[in-house]
Amino acid sequence: MNSSSLSNQIDFQKVALDTLLLEEQALRVLASQIDQRFTQACEIILQCRGRLVVTGMGKSGHIGRKMAATFASTGTPSFFMHPGEAGHGDLGMLVAGDVVIAISNSGKSDEIMMLMPLLKHLKVPLITISAANTGPMPKNADVALTLGNIQEACPLGLAPTSSTTATLALGDALAVALLEARGFTSDDFARSHPAGALGKRLLLHVKHIMHTGDALPKVSPDTPINKALYEISNKRLGLTTVVDQDEKLLGIFTDGDLRRLIDKQQGFDINLPISAVMIPNPVTISKEARAVEALEKMNERKISQFVVVDEANKVIGVISMHDLIQAGVN
Repeated sequence: MNSSSLSNQIDFQKVALDTLLLEEQALRVLASQIDQRFTQACEIILQCRGRLVVTGMGKSGHIGRKMAATFASTGTPSFFMHPGEAGHGDLGMLVAGDVVIAISNSGKSDEIMMLMPLLKHLKVPLITISAANTGPMPKNADVALTLGNIQEACPLGLAPTSSTTATLALGDALAVALLEARGFTSDDFARSHPAGALGKRLLLHVKHIMHTGDALPKVSPDTPINKALYEISNKRLGLTTVVDQDEKLLGIFTDGDLRRLIDKQQGFDINLPISAVMIPNPVTISKEARAVEALEKMNERKISQFVVVDEANKVIGVISMHDLIQAGVN
């Protein structure tokens, strides 16, 4: 039978839904396994003076790599150690003070069992993740976490499917529990994710982008409108701030305000002081605010600039939507 005729006999959508239902059931079984052992595992990891070392063979190893990456990015120093390579020198990665999480659905991986003498010699706490606690690995563990009696989604019952989903979910549960226990914040997360769009959202602040110094448009309240317009044009930010003799913000005047003034008052006197037409007490932002927060507030208020002030309401910068977009904030 060729592949095209075989595909005509298979309801691919039903297979997909059956697979997802089996994996959903696996997570329900896993939830029933969460007990005091989970608490003990978290306490051991929190007391760790070194690194959390995750190990596993085959598909368990692939899941272990993701778990280690999640731990490392959420405040728990962690890395993955391949158990096969460990016996050929990589065991040097492991030192006293570390904690090991060893993953094996059967609980009897030969490669991991070979590591047991060294773990005991270094007095490294061992947390295992397996289907049941009957294998040699969980019997040698300080804490044996179990997945429960899970049915694989593979119709042959051979390919790790539901079990790897449950293992990954258990790793996420550990990472989130540890994250909360450590009081891990978004700022902490940002420090380990400096690259790309996520890094810009978390690390880039108003102070990194705002215009300051000579680029900052400022006029006094008695400045004639025509000279204030020159300041707007010269600084190319679409506005000027109006400040008192102590640099404290009194108001702003934007090119949009100019258009509205022209529409409202034909032939107004351009020699009037800017204080007569400025917008007093404008919305401001702190230099410590995240750039993405500035963009969100601009969209919310339908404005395209913010004046940046310090605690004393002194003008220290201006930031525009163009600046944020150019910096890749979205």
